[in-house]
Amino acid sequence: MTSRTPPSEQRPPRVRLFSRSSWPQARHLADVLRTETVGGALLLLGAVVALTWANSPWSDSYTRLGAWVPWPGGASAHLDLTLATWAADGLLAVFFFVVGLELKREFVAGELRDPRRAALPVVAALGGMLLPALIYVGVVLSAGGDGLRGWAIPTATDIAFALAVLAVVSSHLPQGLRAFLLTLAVVDDLFAITIIAVFYTADFQPLPLLAALLPIGLFALLVQRGRTWWWALIPLAVAAWALVHASGVHATVAGVLLGFTVPVLARRPAVAGGQPAAGSDEGGLAERLEHRWRPVSAGFAVPVFALFAAGVTLRGSDLGALLTDPIVIAVVAGLVFGKSIGIFGSTYLLARFTRAELDEDISWSDLLGIALLAGVGFTVSLLIGDLAFGAGSTTDGRVKVAVLLGSVISAGLAATVLVRRNATYRRVAERERLDADGDGVPDVYQRPAGG
Repeated sequence: MTSRTPPSEQRPPRVRLFSRSSWPQARHLADVLRTETVGGALLLLGAVVALTWANSPWSDSYTRLGAWVPWPGGASAHLDLTLATWAADGLLAVFFFVVGLELKREFVAGELRDPRRAALPVVAALGGMLLPALIYVGVVLSAGGDGLRGWAIPTATDIAFALAVLAVVSSHLPQGLRAFLLTLAVVDDLFAITIIAVFYTADFQPLPLLAALLPIGLFALLVQRGRTWWWALIPLAVAAWALVHASGVHATVAGVLLGFTVPVLARRPAVAGGQPAAGSDEGGLAERLEHRWRPVSAGFAVPVFALFAAGVTLRGSDLGALLTDPIVIAVVAGLVFGKSIGIFGSTYLLARFTRAELDEDISWSDLLGIALLAGVGFTVSLLIGDLAFGAGSTTDGRVKVAVLLGSVISAGLAATVLVRRNATYRRVAERERLDADGDGVPDVYQRPAGG
């Protein structure tokens, strides 16, 4: 006699990893990819200009420009900053404001709102941060322990560069891979922000930080009520930034906190009968502000930061000694091996020991390409290097070389894998296009003579 398994004891359905997104998410993803492709190109241009300028006969002018203090009288407010520091602390606040908006959107209306779907990018991001940090610490300790403060440098993924590389090398890759990279980078940014706030805060002053809650609260009150008065929001944002900076916490954290206050879901005013009014389903305020400020971030703030952060002088340097420096090896190994193995390995273990599995359209080779691409670390890696060792220091110069080298290697390896996978998907798409009736034989061979 065969007994049926009670419904309560039936095996739960498998969860598909990288499943297809809904149309609104796909449209949002396409918009981000288009913008970040241009932003990635400008970011690369800023880095190339910085390297060329710093190694040209006019390198002194590059150094003087970065060291220029536009407002010498701002010492009382801790704002007597060099131009390079203004780029890192001021302009990057715009970048992190957009990151905060994106994080809020993902948690409220995106992939991270469902704990089962959020588990994969969160676990992958954790693996992609823990293993690079461990590799860095292991290499540095084996060489004597100097430079341990930079343990977090290889843990970050540069979303602009990574998405730009992905957009260039892919045309037929599954949408789920792009969605995974974007969500992974968003979670990665959240952890990076936390690391900066907790481990790289110097001379902490609680009173200015508490005072920053007032402009942040007023900012939140206005945006929650749908008030987008620029003459009120921008001064409040500047005040919050200045107070967070004065507290010793890195000022870019203010951008994230302000981004978190913006509502994601659209307000749907009701009409008679309790039904939403026509046309009230447009995107929420977070989406509109992100659409407005992302070009400023990707097209200006991040490239200008790259212009001041990526310039390292190699003239007269011993390249052999530089490439064998423990900090350089640690950063490169963390980005190239730590990120890829950490992301790929944690994803494999999650699929191996849970009921999650890859979507049938995606192979582990595709995931390997994305894991390699996550080793492209630039903006946040350079920022952490500045915070760890001091902008302009000798060690900071070595960090810049290591970040650039590791990012180039990771991008090259990822492109090699993804170009081959893209060619495979392109051939599949071509066969499907020719075989419209789905019988496995290209329709061109089935046409009758003279047809």
